[in-house]
Amino acid sequence: MHDDLVQQIKRDPSYHQLVKSRSRYGWALTALMMLVYYGYILLIAFNKEFLAAKTGAGVMTWGMPIGLLVIVFTVLVTAVYVRRANGQFDELTQAIQQRVQA
Repeated sequence: MHDDLVQQIKRDPSYHQLVKSRSRYGWALTALMMLVYYGYILLIAFNKEFLAAKTGAGVMTWGMPIGLLVIVFTVLVTAVYVRRANGQFDELTQAIQQRVQA
């Protein structure tokens, strides 16, 4: 029974749409996150002077707010993925479940 259910799900066109869109979206967000993170790491490695420069008359350097932005960006990317997963991806999953169980 379990193998039959798996085969029904694999034959469903919505399943293929779900896998394709979820994978493409996940990889796009991963690439974006890696670009931001490794960009920051490369900035640390090759432009220490910029990151050590003070932002004003105080003691804060550019490295602090840029590092904070990398952390905030990580949270935002996660929130964007969760929002889409709870919307479009869950709708496709429920549609597949209803067709297979019927």
